[in-house]
Amino acid sequence: MMINGRHKNKYAWKPNAGVKINETEVGGRFRPLSEITGVCPRCKEQIEWKRRYGKYKPLTEPAKCQRCTKRAVRQSHHKLCQPCAKEHGVCAKCCSRVERIVGKDPAEVEAEQKELQEAIKNARERDRRTLLRAMNAGKSVKTTTEKEDKAGDLAPSASLEEHAEATSDDGDEDHVCN
Repeated sequence: MMINGRHKNKYAWKPNAGVKINETEVGGRFRPLSEITGVCPRCKEQIEWKRRYGKYKPLTEPAKCQRCTKRAVRQSHHKLCQPCAKEHGVCAKCCSRVERIVGKDPAEVEAEQKELQEAIKNARERDRRTLLRAMNAGKSVKTTTEKEDKAGDLAPSASLEEHAEATSDDGDEDHVCN
């Protein structure tokens, strides 16, 4: 049955539908494709289309930047490296001047990763496992540098004297613990 003169597919077309994907290769479950960064929204949509329909080919080695001629382009379909694109305020793919760039800055991502590693290193075993599970699931987890007051903590203060002062300042002088 044709509606409005267009053919409607029963199911969406999938590239390489009959080919089994190796989970350890780039684009597999264990090594997903990197996040698209440093491009304008229009170019991001183009790259997403290439990924969706099997036209995307990831880089095996860094490509040459067209401005600084260094081998620093780390993402596929980009013409400029991140520093050049940021310095000139242009899209790394189409080289057009845009006010809004999609994605995070790689230096910002690296700083965020370092902060997360520090939080994991300094956390309790239970919290560490929770963070690692959330990272593997792909969820964002808020990390705090100071220790949160939990029901299981007997004395959240650094020393017992500080804890005693903090609890005595609550105004419960008539309450006595036996």
